[in-house]
Amino acid sequence: MSNNYGDDQLPPQYYQATDFGEEEDDEMPATEKDLAEDAPWKKIQQNTFTRWCNEHLKCVNKTVTDLQTDFNDGLKLISLMEVLSQKKMYRKHHSRPNFRQMKLENVSVALEFLEREHIKLVSIGKTSGNITVVQCSLNIKQQQV
Repeated sequence: MSNNYGDDQLPPQYYQATDFGEEEDDEMPATEKDLAEDAPWKKIQQNTFTRWCNEHLKCVNKTVTDLQTDFNDGLKLISLMEVLSQKKMYRKHHSRPNFRQMKLENVSVALEFLEREHIKLVSIGKTSGNITVVQCSLNIKQQQV
């Protein structure tokens, strides 16, 4: 049976050898390797987003070191949104969230802010409780002042 690929060439859904010094299983489809928790592109994207957040948060003297834990109480997320939008939150939030409920309320305040500002989050991915780097594009409808 003949295929459109050369006899020595695998179909595009399979990785071919690379010069990265890593051993690769020729039987694993590319999509499985791309979705692996330790995929190199995920670490690069995570580092890039962390640096981007820190660049904006430095004007309020805050930093992000771990995306998985630093936004869980909502405070740094709220700060980032306030810096980016140059507006204050519409609702009060807990400045010292001690309990899980308080942390969830802070995140809800941030999400409500996005909704009221007509900011849509598109294609946010999260799998099985582990962080998958946020893959989203923000469609921001800027209002004329």
